[in-house]
Amino acid sequence: MKQISFLVLLVILLGGCRFFKGDPYRNTPTTGSSTITTDETFRPIIEAELDVFKGIYGYSEFKANYLPEVDAFNQLLNGDVQLIVTSRPLTKAEISSLNQKKIFPRQTKIATDAIALIVSPTSKESVITLSQIKDILTGKIDQWNQINPGSKAGKIKAVFDNEKSSIINFLVDSLCKGTLVKTNVFALEYNRDVIEYTSTHPGVLGFVGTSWISNSNDSLHLSFHKKIKVLSVSDSPRPTTENSFKPYQAYLMDHIYPLTRDIYIINAEPRNGLVTGFSAFVASDKGQRIILKSGVLPAVAPSRVINIRKEF
Repeated sequence: MKQISFLVLLVILLGGCRFFKGDPYRNTPTTGSSTITTDETFRPIIEAELDVFKGIYGYSEFKANYLPEVDAFNQLLNGDVQLIVTSRPLTKAEISSLNQKKIFPRQTKIATDAIALIVSPTSKESVITLSQIKDILTGKIDQWNQINPGSKAGKIKAVFDNEKSSIINFLVDSLCKGTLVKTNVFALEYNRDVIEYTSTHPGVLGFVGTSWISNSNDSLHLSFHKKIKVLSVSDSPRPTTENSFKPYQAYLMDHIYPLTRDIYIINAEPRNGLVTGFSAFVASDKGQRIILKSGVLPAVAPSRVINIRKEF
């Protein structure tokens, strides 16, 4: 009799598993599986968000692709993924393309990021201006002594994470007006590659996302990765300590640090499933606190509740 009861129970469980697996509504805001694509520059932020989300919602699974921004947009437009994290919103043409497929994306600003300029810790350089950065990327400056007459660092080698990354796109569009020389500009593959290469090669000027170099042990985010040196950036032709800034979190507000840009989460899910749940989590108070810890600036300041007790 016990054997029969066990077999009946087993059949019910197996049948239930088959039904659950084939149920199209298994994908909910807190359960199911999904693939998302993130600009590799924002990998530390999204990895932290996913770790916490999956810790809270144990029946959620994500495959995260960390790719150049151009590839992220291509995957979204081709229908390969339903969520991407990028440094720009969709263009009108991209929105129209999705709308024609009966897809109506939701775009949310989740943070303000910064592009950090890094050099070897042995470098004597400490500050650089926006016009000098432009001249380096357009070929007008190719020697460090053109920036600092006393420098002996020699030829400047500008290094990026990837030739299709959002960092290059941002600088070309906003600073260089579409012009970028290839003679002294090089691309590796990932932000961590830029950090490693710059740390051991004097004369290199590296460009990375701030979240990659923020010191996680510094609660005020006033220090950076010890392997590299972070330059101050000024939008004045005559930089001083008053008008030159490093990409500290406090200087990202109101774009005081000159090379800041926003981070967007773009959700193209047709119904409210796991992608929508994760998007809402990142934009929530808890998700914004995770961003706050990453060294960039959350879009919404996390709230803090203080109980005030009257003394009698």
